[in-house]
Formats: sequence, C-alpha cells, structure tokens
Amino acid sequence: MRTSVLVPVFLLVLAGGLVGCSGSGQLTYTGPEDAYQKGVAQMEEEDYQQAIRLFRAVFEYGRGNQWAPKARFKLAMAQRQLGKHLVAANEFRRFTQLYRNNEMLPQAEFERANSYYLRSPAYQLSQSDSRQAISLFRLFIDRYPDHDLVPEAKEKVDELRAKLAHKKYAAGQLYERRDMWEAASTVYEDAFDQYPDTPWADDALLGAVRTYIRYADRSIQKKQAERYQKAIENYNRLTQLFPESDLLNEAEELYSEAQRKLDRVQARDQSQSLAQEDTSRGSN
Repeated sequence: MRTSVLVPVFLLVLAGGLVGCSGSGQLTYTGPEDAYQKGVAQMEEEDYQQAIRLFRAVFEYGRGNQWAPKARFKLAMAQRQLGKHLVAANEFRRFTQLYRNNEMLPQAEFERANSYYLRSPAYQLSQSDSRQAISLFRLFIDRYPDHDLVPEAKEKVDELRAKLAHKKYAAGQLYERRDMWEAASTVYEDAFDQYPDTPWADDALLGAVRTYIRYADRSIQKKQAERYQKAIENYNRLTQLFPESDLLNEAEELYSEAQRKLDRVQARDQSQSLAQEDTSRGSN
C-alpha cells in the first residue's frame, strides 16, 4: 500500500522537472522561448547536435509560434556547422515555404544558395551544385536588388562561373591532347561564348585559334580555307576584346601562321579553279 502511493508522487515530480524530451538525452525547457534561447547558447558553445535538438523542440509548440521562424533558421545554420550543407539547404527551403512574410526571408533565400555554394567541388568534378547555387543566387539578386547581401551574391556567382569556365576549358585541353581538333576547337569556342566575362575567356579564344589551325592542317582541301579563316576570326576577337591580355604574343605568332597558310590555300584553290576553266574552254 505504501509503495502504490509513492510511485505516482515520484512520477509527478519527474514530469514537473522535465518539460521537454528529445533524442536519447533529456532536455529541460519551459516553453518555446526557453528552448530557443538554450539552443542559441548551445550554438555558442559549439555543441551543434544539442542545439539542433533544442531548436526542434521549439516546433513542439507549433510551427507558427513566435520563436519557430528563428529556430528554423538557426537549425539550418547548425546543420551547416556540422558540414551537412544539403540538409541545411533543405531547412532554408522549408523556411522560405513556411514563413513567406518573415523579415528573415531574404537572408534565408541567400543562405539556401550559399549552402549549394559551399558544396561546390573542384572544377574537375561534377558542377551540378555550382549551377544550382548560381541559379538561386541570381533569383535572390532579382528579388532583392537592394539587399546588403547582393554584392556578396554577385561575387559568388562570378566565382562559380569562373569554375564552370575552367571546367569547359579543361575539356578543350583534353580533346587537344588527344588530337581531336574539331572537338577541341568547338569546345574552346563554346567556353568563350558561354563565359566571356571570366578569367578563362582569352585562354579559350587562344585555344580556338590554335586548334582551328591544326584542324585545318588535317582537313580535306576544300575545307581548309574556311577553317584557317575561323582561326583568324578568333584571333580578331581575342585582340579586340582583350587588348591587354598576356596571351597576345603567342596569338600573334599563330595568326601569322594561319594567315600564311590561308594565303597559300587560296592561291592553290584559285590556281586549280583557273586550270579547270582552261580545261573547260579547251573541251569546247
């Protein structure tokens, strides 16, 4: 009889001391504000796992409570600190879906883009995260052109585009090393056309000049002239658009080669054309 009285009293005391519980450990908080503030404190202590548990506890009081938006934002930042950038991106996306009128919405959209930026790998690898970051940063810039974070967003877009340009240029180099001249010249031109405002633009044009000459050298006679001409056209673009480029000396040598070979081919074609005309007259 004595035991049956004490057990309910013990359970009542225990329930009063532990208002919230999450995960394998026990958390104590008196409401959403208390859970949020304790989560912030754990963030400052760099205990991000515990902070995440506390921020999630805020949602136990409803996603629309006063502290829920801040908790959702901090939860995403805590996931980032753990290196879980894709999880963080998804949390920021959830924020933008749930709190369309919140004052932190622009920053959440920026940080979502930034999460993909932080996942962007070396240029040699797949650049799907880089492209996603560029898309989201541009969306942020379009929506909030006067926001304080726009300059940073633009810088990161430029950085990511340079990485994409580098990858494209490296593909041209690979084709060139394999003596795949048509593919190399096409890829170099594409690299310039797609990324003309990146540090790789003049390199791409020089690559196009160089590989069009080699492509023409190995082409059938009737195609040689147009391909030497393509080399010259790319040289002209290089000198007009990048007059200060340190590649101009090399480009000048290639241009001279292309022009010399074009002159020779045109002279040959003209001679063959005249010979055909003479033959035609003789047959008449």
